[in-house]
Amino acid sequence: MKVAVIGAGSWGTALANTLAHNGNDVCIWARKDEVAQTITRDHHNPRYLSEVELAQTLVATSDLDEALEGAGACVIVVPSHLVREFAERMKGLVSDSLPIIVCSKGVEAETMLLPIEVIAEVLGNEDRLAVLSGPNHAEEVVLGVPSATVIASPSEATALFFRDLFASQAFRCYVSSDYIGVELCAAFKNVIAIAVGMSYGLGMGDNTAAMLMTRGMAEMGRLVAARGGDPLTVMGLAGAGDLIATCTSEHSRNRAFGKTVAQGKTLEEYENETHMVVEGALACKTIEPLAAKYGVELPITRAVRNVLWDKAPIDEAASVLIGRPFTTEFWGFEH
Repeated sequence: MKVAVIGAGSWGTALANTLAHNGNDVCIWARKDEVAQTITRDHHNPRYLSEVELAQTLVATSDLDEALEGAGACVIVVPSHLVREFAERMKGLVSDSLPIIVCSKGVEAETMLLPIEVIAEVLGNEDRLAVLSGPNHAEEVVLGVPSATVIASPSEATALFFRDLFASQAFRCYVSSDYIGVELCAAFKNVIAIAVGMSYGLGMGDNTAAMLMTRGMAEMGRLVAARGGDPLTVMGLAGAGDLIATCTSEHSRNRAFGKTVAQGKTLEEYENETHMVVEGALACKTIEPLAAKYGVELPITRAVRNVLWDKAPIDEAASVLIGRPFTTEFWGFEH
């Protein structure tokens, strides 16, 4: 079938290539016309994953209407803060039954809604919606390196539809009904990866990174439970799996960003240099109000936010974390 992929960044490109190799007619929407033309003509993305030759059948356009016309499924891979804008733009261009899978990671600042909830609010019929997340670095997925992901939806039929659309020998897809947990994990792990990057940038070691990762999972589990998700999701591919990949890999922009922050670089400087959005930087700002709404304490998330947005000295934020009172390992799951 024809599949529209909205977003030509690294993740959108990798997913589009996966779908094309699965035999689908894939059309990527790209913001810049020259990017779309290069993908169609030369079979590579000039801005992201530019060394990789893409499937010969892959085409791209900068016209959203053209990308969506005749599509049997839609994949949304735009930065989380743009999800509502694109949902509004898609009104009148898609039917209320078109299956849509959201691969954006974050929490909407104004409403504290997750991306799938934003799409449902704007376009309706949440049963045709799904989310996809897991330990999936675009740089490896696009090359067919064996990977696995989770596809979650309020509808089992929709989850299975997208599983069959994406799945291959190199890209294993597991289904879940916990779309809340999967999306919160997707947003949360980027924040923890920044914290891990900061710790390495300060000269700390693997013990510190492991501490931040596991205590970060505890924060993740408390918020998932409070929000109505399944804490067990945190132990799976969308939680622990994605957290490990994002916090330890050389491909992780959030980890790399955290390290440069510890060395004096700003968010604006990093994004200008890499042409990539650091989702964790925005997520730490939007997750904390959500946690406050549900009465959940997130010390690591707060520390990252204080450094990035309140300009707190990074060594001071680290000292606050290290100096927290001792408690039992598993607390805050009363919800």
